[in-house]
Amino acid sequence: MVNLKVFTKDGKEKGEISAEAKVFSAVYKDALIHMALRCHRAGLRRGTQSTLSKAEVRGGGRKPWKQKGTGRARVGSIRSPLWRGGGVIFAPKPRDHSFNMPKKMRKAALRAVISNRMKEGRVKVIEDLSVSGPKTKQMINIIKGLDLFDRKILMLVNDEDKNLILSGRNIEKLVMLKTEEVNIFDLLNCEWLVLQKEILPKLTEALVK
Repeated sequence: MVNLKVFTKDGKEKGEISAEAKVFSAVYKDALIHMALRCHRAGLRRGTQSTLSKAEVRGGGRKPWKQKGTGRARVGSIRSPLWRGGGVIFAPKPRDHSFNMPKKMRKAALRAVISNRMKEGRVKVIEDLSVSGPKTKQMINIIKGLDLFDRKILMLVNDEDKNLILSGRNIEKLVMLKTEEVNIFDLLNCEWLVLQKEILPKLTEALVK
């Protein structure tokens, strides 16, 4: 187990909490994290690019000129890839770019990045992140109280707290995710990781089991 400092919304320390060492003190492995990032981004690709090959371009059924005797280069079709308006060599077609990565490896990569943020001192556990309603101003005040204003923040929150999620969705540089939505890209892209105290057991269960 490791001990994490707990803060109030005003940025003041309020004791410590024990957390699973596997989540917050894992070894950082570049190759594993690189593979997880590739897997995540490949899954986001739509794969809809499509161009026409020589066989699919309209026209070009007739030979433009005879093979010999003209002094010009021999050519069989005006739809040759060498010609303007011709087909594309090795034309890209719609396809699925995603590939599978074992679940244990994906979880290990997430634990490694979280542990690295912890090692850098860029993790804050907040005792209470509640707001009185879906009010962006209250969320901005919380961020300022934590001295994280104008920083890239990934905030993991309880999915039942709708007001909190609505309060932060329009704030630039703030990404709010539920525990089951944690992904390698947002973890690597953020400067600070902010956790609601009450989600720690759920986060541990999601990344260890």
